[in-house]
Amino acid sequence: MHKKLSKLFYLICFTSLLFSCNEKLNLIGEFKETAIVYGVLDQADSLHYVKITRAFIGPGNAVQIAQIADSSYFDQVDATITEFVDGIQTRSWTLRDTIIDNKETNGAFYAPEQKLYYFKTLPTNSDQSQQISSNPSMTSLNKDGIYRLNIILNNGEFEVNGETELVKNIATNSSSQNFTFKFADNPGEYKATGVTISNTGNSFVVNASLNVQYYEYNASGTEQKNFDWQLGEGEVNPYGAKTYTAVGETFYTLMQENILSNNSAGVTKRTFGGIEITITGGADDLNNYMLVNQPSSSLAQSKPTYTNLSVTNDRNVIGVFSSRQTVKSYKPFYVSPQQAYLRAIDKKTTRELCQGPITGTYLFCSNHPGDNVVGLEEAYACP
Repeated sequence: MHKKLSKLFYLICFTSLLFSCNEKLNLIGEFKETAIVYGVLDQADSLHYVKITRAFIGPGNAVQIAQIADSSYFDQVDATITEFVDGIQTRSWTLRDTIIDNKETNGAFYAPEQKLYYFKTLPTNSDQSQQISSNPSMTSLNKDGIYRLNIILNNGEFEVNGETELVKNIATNSSSQNFTFKFADNPGEYKATGVTISNTGNSFVVNASLNVQYYEYNASGTEQKNFDWQLGEGEVNPYGAKTYTAVGETFYTLMQENILSNNSAGVTKRTFGGIEITITGGADDLNNYMLVNQPSSSLAQSKPTYTNLSVTNDRNVIGVFSSRQTVKSYKPFYVSPQQAYLRAIDKKTTRELCQGPITGTYLFCSNHPGDNVVGLEEAYACP
């Protein structure tokens, strides 16, 4: 029993070095320079970022060192991404550095500012075809391209290299113009709507989420509100199918929670706005990296490492250079009086929002043309 407690003490103390353990143990041995690289290309993006930092080691409190930005930066970084199509080099971008200031400040590392490296292109069109620019470097990424990352660190001290193809060909039933969410039937009776990824493309993991939008009216005017709704994430077979379910009762409960958390004063009415559906598929390398870096369920379990990056001159590298594809579709509550048959949520779902037991007291009414036909106005129509 004593031996078990002794082992547990050393394990806890070693883990606590990242937090507050001040025991005077000399754990700084021979240090091998290590690059930490994280980059994920997405053809739907116009700004493509790569984070390039270094592992740090030194005497003193590790938490205090982690709060110093310079301890995580290389003296010199020269990074390029080169595009190959059918084995032929077509374009190359030199990455520029920038400082972002929106990193959360409650983590162990320096914040809110941090340095990233980036290049710009146009995003692909909604049908995944390229947007062509008169400036070839600004033409959107080619879904059939191979992209190679090369990073030269500290004026040639060592290099990091990586390669990825793009995730492509993801398709979903929610992109159909007639797709409608149906969350309720009779009052107080809830239904579910499936969001189906009819083609997962060459992705190995997919995520589905919704952003629900509504409007609040007061004496000062109108304000849009929204909340995110995660439907799920999981591994998939390439070029397969996957369905995530949006449960009706959850829709109304999340709406109620969001309204209560905002605690808006002076609201005279609320109307529904729409739902944006986001499907994201990740490449095999990205999925493997995520799986390896999931929190361990065992206190003493040693975790494997994974990277698809290579490094020269007997240095180390951790991280991943991979890709994902993001497919978005927006379903407005209504488009126009002439297209009253199009709506993000159907009549019964709207009625439940305005009159149901969960959200019926929050002043929702419907301004949808289909609910406001002269002489046939629904009881929940806006006055």
